[in-house]
Amino acid sequence: MNEKISTEKQEHGSASRGNFSGRFGYVLAVAGSAVGLGNIWRFPYLAAKYGGGMFLLVYLLLVLTFGYTLIVSETTLGRMTGKSPVGAFEKFGKKLPFKLGGWINAVIPMLIVPYYSVIGGWVAKYLFEYLRGGVHALADDNYFTNFITSSVSVEFWFVVFSLAVFIVVIAGVEKGVERVSKIMMPLLVILAVLVAVYSITRPGALEGVKYFLIPDFEHFSWMTIVAAMGQMFYSLSIAMGILYTYGSYIKKDVDIEKATKQVEIFDTAIAILAGLMIIPAVFAFSGGAPETLQAGPSLMFITIPKVFASMGLGTIGGIMFFVLVLLAALTSSISLMETSVSTFVDQLGWNRTKCTIIMGIGVIILGSFSALGFGALDFVTIFGMSILDFFDFLTNSLMMPIAAFATCILILRVVGLKMIAKEVEISSGFKRKKLYNFVMKYLAPVCLFIILASSIANAMGWIKM
Repeated sequence: MNEKISTEKQEHGSASRGNFSGRFGYVLAVAGSAVGLGNIWRFPYLAAKYGGGMFLLVYLLLVLTFGYTLIVSETTLGRMTGKSPVGAFEKFGKKLPFKLGGWINAVIPMLIVPYYSVIGGWVAKYLFEYLRGGVHALADDNYFTNFITSSVSVEFWFVVFSLAVFIVVIAGVEKGVERVSKIMMPLLVILAVLVAVYSITRPGALEGVKYFLIPDFEHFSWMTIVAAMGQMFYSLSIAMGILYTYGSYIKKDVDIEKATKQVEIFDTAIAILAGLMIIPAVFAFSGGAPETLQAGPSLMFITIPKVFASMGLGTIGGIMFFVLVLLAALTSSISLMETSVSTFVDQLGWNRTKCTIIMGIGVIILGSFSALGFGALDFVTIFGMSILDFFDFLTNSLMMPIAAFATCILILRVVGLKMIAKEVEISSGFKRKKLYNFVMKYLAPVCLFIILASSIANAMGWIKM
């Protein structure tokens, strides 16, 4: 059966929404969404900080249970309704709770993509400097601070990155999002393998490989579970409206369970490669010093440039690494922007071009506040956080668990597990149905409560993550 489908022959949705050509395009697009800064940047520093192999083991278990369940849920609801999150929720009721559930899922990407694009601009700037041969300049202790406090430079690179995302999204689903994903994702994998091989072959790197891959129960703590749970949530693009939207773009003959399995494999493989890129390199550079392993978010922009500067072929390594990170940032930003545009198309009935332009203007305006938050607007703080950090906390720590909980309630109280199974089984064997039902009924609500409670406690200073 020919998988190609035109916008005029869609099974559901308006002609302006578009479709993926088939399962392969859908898998690469979702993988591109999942494989972003969460994998390349966030996963390695959390793994380094919270136990290496123990963190990896807990993360894998969560991906195969909790992560699988929410990916299937959101994708299935998207395909079932043919709508992005707001429309999907409203399909089952017009009352306020349904509207709120849909809009919480829909607003999250609208708030994430502006500040995410700021970080994407940082990555683009670093790649540009490596291409200029600035490997030693980037390793300077003050380089990153001087850059993010330079308002003109940060704003420039933020706009450059945002325009790249805008161009892809305005081209449409199949000709823009899918086509770019088919090019970027294989290239991303190739680069990840090359950089990982480069990293693990450095003198002293083997200890880092052991720390990352071999679980050691002495490194286990309650925070290992909480951190892995939060990372799994962030990494798989759950509760961002993306999976609803991409689910609405796929045909009824796309095997949802098989596609979810492929996304799980792709996402986990890139996360592991990211760990092998960064953690062994840090061991080679510092011998695994705790203060270096626990550098946190600064690991990519401060510690890693020092690692490359200390190695032979540091310029080549730096170029490959930041090309990889830039591709990951672009694919995720494209997914976030696409979800927002799809919501506008569904709810306002406007064409894609108009909705993309409006969203693009919003990204530039809102993102500029985050871009300038360490420079011209550094005097502005919200609950003691910079503008960028506040938006990150608001979306990832508060809104996303609430959005996922709304999805659970919609399925358990309104749609029903049988209806979800019926939709999945149109094209899938649904081999993990018993696991899905158990996690949705019992594990998912508990996990979401833990994520939300621990995030609030951390923000209030009651616990330290």
